[in-house]
Formats: sequence, C-alpha cells, structure tokens
Amino acid sequence: MSTARIVVDDAYEIAEIDPRIYGSFVEHMGRGVYDGIYAPEHETADEDGFRGDVAAVVRELGPTILRYPGGNFVSGYDWEDGVGPKSERPERLDLAWRSVESNQVGTDEFLRYCRTVQADPMLAVNLGTRGMREALALLEYCNVPGGTPASDLRRRHGTAEPYGVKVWCLGNEMDGPWQLGHKTAEDYGKLAAQTAAAMKVVDPSIELVACGSSKPSMPTFARWEATVLEHTYRHVDHVSMHMYADPEKYQDTADFLAAGLDVDEYIRSVVASVDYARAAGRHSRHLSLSFDEWNVWYNSRSRDVGHWPHAPRLIEDTYSLAHALVVGSFLNSLLRGSDRVRMACLAQLVNVIAPIRTEPGAGEVWRQTTFFPFALTARYGRGTALQAQVTCERTSTSAHDDVPLLDVAAVRREDGEHVLFVVNRSTDRPVTAHLDLRGVAADGRTVEHTCLTGPDLDATNGPGRPEIAPVVAGRTPLDGEAVELPPGSWSMLRVA
Repeated sequence: MSTARIVVDDAYEIAEIDPRIYGSFVEHMGRGVYDGIYAPEHETADEDGFRGDVAAVVRELGPTILRYPGGNFVSGYDWEDGVGPKSERPERLDLAWRSVESNQVGTDEFLRYCRTVQADPMLAVNLGTRGMREALALLEYCNVPGGTPASDLRRRHGTAEPYGVKVWCLGNEMDGPWQLGHKTAEDYGKLAAQTAAAMKVVDPSIELVACGSSKPSMPTFARWEATVLEHTYRHVDHVSMHMYADPEKYQDTADFLAAGLDVDEYIRSVVASVDYARAAGRHSRHLSLSFDEWNVWYNSRSRDVGHWPHAPRLIEDTYSLAHALVVGSFLNSLLRGSDRVRMACLAQLVNVIAPIRTEPGAGEVWRQTTFFPFALTARYGRGTALQAQVTCERTSTSAHDDVPLLDVAAVRREDGEHVLFVVNRSTDRPVTAHLDLRGVAADGRTVEHTCLTGPDLDATNGPGRPEIAPVVAGRTPLDGEAVELPPGSWSMLRVA
C-alpha cells in the first residue's frame, strides 16, 4: 500500500476551461464514415443515412466540436465532389489512404450530423493540392447568406440559411512528407497567411488554426512554428498540435503509463515556440493551441489496405485498460494546460482508433475502454481548472525519470462542486489518497468515487462484452476516510 496527499486550493486557478477541449475527429478514412457513423441501410438510419444508434452513443460520449474532413484526406479533397444530389457525385481515388471515396457524405451531411449529435463543426480546407480560391468558395458555401455563386449553390441544394461554421483549419500536417502537397515552413506560412487574411475578409467572426509541426519528433518541430507564425501570427487564432502515444515505442507498460509526462512536455514546448514568435514579431496578443489530433495509436504497425477498396478496416485498434489510463492522462494534461489549450480533438470518433466501434450490417455499436474517461471528463470537467499539489511516491521507468504514481487534474464546476480526475499508474499497488480541499468547508460534504479498473491492464471490451466500465466504488465524508485508488485505475472524485 502506498499513501498520497492531494491538495487543491480554490485560490489557485489555472484558467476557465474551454469546453472545446472535448472535441473529436471525423475523417474519410477506413470505416470512420462509411459503415461507421453512416450506414443508410441500417434500421436506425436517419434521412441522411446516419446510424441513429451510433449517434446516440456519440451524444453519450459528449464531443463538443468535430473536426472534418481530415486529416491527411483533406489535402487531396475537392469539397465540390461532396455536395449536391448524391446520384451525381463522382467516385474518386483517395491517395491519402489508398481507398475509393464515394462522396456520399460531404459538407452538408456532416454539418447536419453535427446538429444531430449536438457538436460544433471544425472544418479543414485543402492547402495541399488546392489553395486560397477553393478555401474561400467553401467558406462562402457555409457562411454567406446568399448572393454569391457558392452560397447560392448551397441554397439550391436545400439549405437556405448559412451554417455559420466558426472554426477553420488551414490545411493539415503540411510539414509531413506523407502529405499531398506538403510544403516548407516558408511556403506554407505565406500561403496560410494569404488564405487566412482573405477568409477573414469574407467572415471576420471566424477562428483560424494554423498548422503546427505534425508531431514533436519531426525534425522541423519548433522551427516550423516559428517560421510559419512569422507570416501568419496576426491572421490566425490558434496553432495546431498532433501527438499519438504508440505503445510499441515504449519499453514496457510502466513506461507507457508515464506517457502523460510526454504530453505535458509537448504542451510546454509548443507554448514556448509560439511565445517566441510573439516576442520576435512584437505581437501583443497570445495565440492559443488547438490539440486537434491526439490518442493512443499503434502507428508503427503496417496498414496496407490492398487495391483501392472502399471503406476498408483500417487501424481499428482494440483498446485495453492500459490504453484507457493513458487517454485519462492525456485529458488531465489538457486540463492542466487549459490556460493555452483551448481546443482539442480525440482522433477519431468511430472505428478508426476510436472510443466507439460498430459491427457491419445490422451489427451492434459498442464502447471501447477509452470511451469512459473521455465521456466522464467531458461531462464533469467543466468550469475552472485548479492547480493540484500531489505528494506521492515517485519512480523511474526506462525512458522517464521521476514519475509520480498519481496523475491528477482538478476542476471547480460552476455549481461549486469540485472534481478530481486521478490515474494510478502503479501496476501492482493501491494508493490511499488523502484529500485536502482548502477553502471548501468539509461539513456534510462527501466524496463520490467513480472508478475504472479491471482484472488486468490488458483487459478489453468487445461486441456483447462490456467488461471494462466505470462503477461507483464508494462514498466517504470529505473529512473522514481517505480514498482507496486501485492499482492500474482511472478515478473520478466528485466532492458534492
């Protein structure tokens, strides 16, 4: 048994949490769209062809914003292919994922889907194989009431009122050699600045996300941000971040469970790079970060899909309890960094490295282990992020020094309730956690402990097999007994 002390003081605030940090991502990749959210032959399908049973689970997950249509897919995408009568939409080769794209789901369908699942849209424009003119046309299609060719086209397609899309990504991972039309930082910075300036003339209310480096291991990392922002700083509102924790790149389970330390360091590094650009350019305002791709992903594994299939099974990773703990740590890092991280997207939503999976045809929809930390944090992690001082046992792994056994984030909700999200990284020891909430009267208050754990860290869920799910492990007086955190567990502590 190990002991710990968690101190949270109401006076030590980090920031108001932007609900958009609980976003997700829908890309035309694998079965993410087709046979995922979209299955017109399914008995629950709506008039647009979206599965109603999947939409209900998406609402339960609770993403606040959905990024679309990519991802790598967007750099070869002609948005015009996905609007208008479905019978007239062309099939195209998707060079990003070596698949055939039917274009049966496009901009209008996706934006209606966002309303169905009660999420805001985040649209990406193609700055790989296309440019400013096409981006402006898509913005007009979505946001201009009428009177222009693109906005009148939307009206002819049956949507009289503009969609009013607020957030726009200026391309995707443009420093990646895998990206169609990838560019140098200088070339991308100039194109992004010109496109951003023109888009804000069309609609000054929008928020724009400039591409940061594709991942922290890129040789371009940090220098890319500095160069891109030299051109774009005064035109954009956010800089993107992408990071995936690949379990096969960690030496062992203990090392993998410490991945949250890498996330914290990545956020600090991007903040430093962005603030360097602010100082170098003599800018007064601070840019925020859009962590619009993150998850656990066995990215090192081969993903050959064969000869141009339509909606193949692609990177449908099955997640274990250990993966859920790392997802919980990602979320804790977002909360601790919420003074600068204002948007984030779990990649992806359904089937493709996703918390939600579907079976083909009339098959069921089911929740992976990673579903639960996200759903509960998205629901209860609203309000003000608070600093949490944690005194606990510390250890070292093969790649990480000084790893605390407990990973903690704290939130004060608008109704005064305090919520702590805690990952016990120990693989074999429970931790007795003593809570010290300063500025909060203990009289009559209780701690409700919701816990996600399982028989071992390799345990998974599957169709008809929801073995790993959160349970209310107990309720204790705030001024009474400590909370027992099982080894290898994610916990939510609600102080009523």
